Amino acid sequence: MTHPVETQDLRRVFGERIALDGVSFTVDEGEIFGLLGPNGSGKTTLFRILSTLLPPSSGAARVCGRDVTSEAPAVRSSLGVVFQSPSLDPHLTVEENLRYGGNLYGLRGAPLEERLRELSAALRVDDRLGDFVKNLSGGLQRRVEIAKSLLSSPRVLLLDEPSTGLDPVARIDLWSILEQLRGKFGITTVLTTHLMDEAERCSRLAVLHKGKLMGSGTPDALRATIGGDVLTLTCRHPDVVAEQLSARFSWSAVVRDETVRVEIPKAHEQVARIVEAFPGEVLSVTAGRPTLEDVFVRLTGERLGNPFFESGPPPRKRRKS
Repeated sequence: MTHPVETQDLRRVFGERIALDGVSFTVDEGEIFGLLGPNGSGKTTLFRILSTLLPPSSGAARVCGRDVTSEAPAVRSSLGVVFQSPSLDPHLTVEENLRYGGNLYGLRGAPLEERLRELSAALRVDDRLGDFVKNLSGGLQRRVEIAKSLLSSPRVLLLDEPSTGLDPVARIDLWSILEQLRGKFGITTVLTTHLMDEAERCSRLAVLHKGKLMGSGTPDALRATIGGDVLTLTCRHPDVVAEQLSARFSWSAVVRDETVRVEIPKAHEQVARIVEAFPGEVLSVTAGRPTLEDVFVRLTGERLGNPFFESGPPPRKRRKS
């Protein structure tokens, strides 16, 4: 079976820095597949390799069965790519941008006109064809970018941080369109993201951290690896509480960002017990089902939302002696 996208032991080195370290995964037909990780995780390097802009140091990457290095022209003919940096001319209208984009793909005449009308309707910009791009909102511009990338009828769409700079309403609207594109055209989408709400919408995810693939699966399957609820305690002395939780209850606790995190079944039933055990010490307690943030912490020992994660200290873990 040929997968729309697959990598095998993919590695990329820049001097002494390892950007990708043995990354292997496959993407199935029609999926919206997310590459989840913070800056520095290897997402952009992987995106550039898949889009044929950067050769791997070793290993292999294939798009629609074609090698991204030795068969780059054939790979490009199968791809639609939307980078973070805008590719539209702000001083041209939406229609002019799409028409000139189609010309670059070699489209002319009736085939171009038909494809332009079809995609502008699918991306819901058909009523803005005469507007200058500079007058459009960020969400509308992103839709035009996607329409332009699909003019050549690619099998695979690559999106680099598609929600960057969009307000919440525009982000929801963008995801609605991606789902419709999958249903109408059967497009396979691979996107990079560091946003948890965006990751939740993906069919499957690959979690990247410092160049390594830490885990992959559906959002539900990844959350199921936690095996219980997550209890988060804000305490006056988190190290002391973490140590005593292990001694008193045989729970494994992790101190992260001055809070104590515990993964236990039916965590909400333990709240009163914990507050009574540490009078005056526990300032607040929250209990809930595992999130993808919890999964990322479990897999990497870091918080995805921590901008200093690469230079921060490792998690301090207290285990039963």
